[in-house]
Amino acid sequence: MNRKPMATPLTQNITPDREPPDLKQYAQAGGYQGLQRAIKTLTPQEVLQEVKESNLRGRGGAGFPTGLKWSFVPRGDDAPRPKYLIANADEMEPGTFKDRLLMEGDPHQLLEGMILASYAIQAEVAYIFLRAEYWLAAQRLKKAIAEAYQMNYLGKNLLGSTFSLELHLHTSAGRYICGEETALLNALEGKRAIPRAKPPYPQVSGLWGQPTVVNNVETLCNVPHIIARGATWYQNLSRSEDGGTKIYGASGRVKHPGAWELPMGTPIREILEEHAGGMKDGFQLRGFLPGGASTDFLTEEHLEVPMDYDSVQAAGSRLGTGSLIILDDRTCPVDMVRNLEHFFAQESCGWCTPCRDGLPWVEKILLGIEQGQGQPEDLEYLMMHTRLLGPGHTFCAHAPGAMEPLQSALKYFKTDFEQHIHQQRCPFK
Repeated sequence: MNRKPMATPLTQNITPDREPPDLKQYAQAGGYQGLQRAIKTLTPQEVLQEVKESNLRGRGGAGFPTGLKWSFVPRGDDAPRPKYLIANADEMEPGTFKDRLLMEGDPHQLLEGMILASYAIQAEVAYIFLRAEYWLAAQRLKKAIAEAYQMNYLGKNLLGSTFSLELHLHTSAGRYICGEETALLNALEGKRAIPRAKPPYPQVSGLWGQPTVVNNVETLCNVPHIIARGATWYQNLSRSEDGGTKIYGASGRVKHPGAWELPMGTPIREILEEHAGGMKDGFQLRGFLPGGASTDFLTEEHLEVPMDYDSVQAAGSRLGTGSLIILDDRTCPVDMVRNLEHFFAQESCGWCTPCRDGLPWVEKILLGIEQGQGQPEDLEYLMMHTRLLGPGHTFCAHAPGAMEPLQSALKYFKTDFEQHIHQQRCPFK
């Protein structure tokens, strides 16, 4: 891992297999300087403007400009109260583990980002909505929260100012759909985790009907560095128009699976070959999901594509979480997609019919093809489902996301599907 603090602000304090820095160690490394600057010299609007000018885009998958998102929150003396800030730490996207790295390795960085975001939108209460299985992150966050309260970085009149903030850790009961921000809000209110209709958007009417901002963990971890060093510094970290660095990951049959903080816009080939070490001996690259399980496959022809939002979208996929899932030449693409669709079918909240009934049907067709019972018309049925479960046909983005690996597999690996059907067996087994 690159240890230059100016080049890797998000991971500069993280050392594998070691305890994370406590508050004193975090402060000695420059932590809470952004908060000190904001509270003592900047207005909430100036903090918001700095983040807007930094070109920080949401790291949860959608890539929406963070400062712009904050600007939708009602401001002024007549704005509804209280306001809420929520860190979406429900990291359940298959193949993604960047937020876990940040929370386990440097929990105070997340807390400082949340305090600054809360200050910018003038939120009185903040929550960390944490994936249930992240028990180590929960332990370390609890300790960090207690330390922050002790030093008056949380609580009443922070650092002698008029700003107060209460921060709570909420451990989720666990469902993939809770990663969708409005389903997260329902779950936090103790209701069934199902998406809400938009509008109204959470920034206007969110948690308990009050103005609410939901940001991803990695997004919030960028904020302290932006406020401490400025928007121009942050932009210069990037190799694209999107500001900052990005934690990219790689899993599958590569020599060194893991995660690395690199400039936004780093080419896919560099991530795969230089940082992940290339393919394991005896394996060849066939394709990859560039941003977690709910993104479209790309292939070897796309290795020069920069890993930023617009470039990956132009190539026919999405940056998503920036976590490469590698498909090698010995893994059956049909069975890989079947496995993904099984996950998505299980995790459907059941709120809308296309998702609730369509995803299990897709999984059933793929299972039949994989087990040697496929028929030629099955490919037509699968293509039909990629349209009927696509954008605009379901209540949220769960089913459209599930269709992305399927539709792209039918595009790039159609001969594998046809071989399964023609030979009435899986050629890889």
